[in-house]
Amino acid sequence: MPTVVRAIIKPNSKKGPLVEPLDDGTLQLYVRAPAVEGKANKAACELLADHFGVAKSAVRLTAGATSRFKRFEIDS
Repeated sequence: MPTVVRAIIKPNSKKGPLVEPLDDGTLQLYVRAPAVEGKANKAACELLADHFGVAKSAVRLTAGATSRFKRFEIDS
């Protein structure tokens, strides 16, 4: 059963790439990629794969493709 992760994306971040857990369990993802043509989403998937120690193919964006608030599924 995949793990569901809620995340808030901060594209074009000078601070990134970085994952910060928030108090409610949501992850705040700082990525350097811009929010155009899915580049920030791709960078967020790669960042989560690295953070959880899984392959990039194990991370899927399931909701929020055009929103700052996203939901990912991660196969372990």
